Amino acid sequence: MPRALLVMPNLDEAAALTGMEVKDVGAMREAAVRLCAMGARAALVKGGHLEGSATDVLYADGAWREFTAPRIETRHTHGTGCTYSAAITAALACGDKLENAVARAKEFVTEAIRQAPGLGRGRGCGPLNHHV
Repeated sequence: MPRALLVMPNLDEAAALTGMEVKDVGAMREAAVRLCAMGARAALVKGGHLEGSATDVLYADGAWREFTAPRIETRHTHGTGCTYSAAITAALACGDKLENAVARAKEFVTEAIRQAPGLGRGRGCGPLNHHV
């Protein structure tokens, strides 16, 4: 992790990496601190699997920021983590500061979920709409 500008685990990944239970925003904050103590420069713990709104917690340079979006009831969420990280990377490459890059990426992913094309009629999850 010492080479990572940003690590962005979901709740289960944060729990596995830190050895603690991560089931609420308070635990997400603690996990983010632990991840930075392991060497990451910043940690974004994703709360897409929380009850209620989808809240992500960013800890960077000793400061906190929460990014919240309304929960969209759909099973078409395949690829959200990869899309989120790619959108952050793209915003950083365009010169955005980390906090703004995460905010822009969160908005993009939320809209990509909202406008998912509804593919995947079987039991699996369908993809997002990357053309939003």
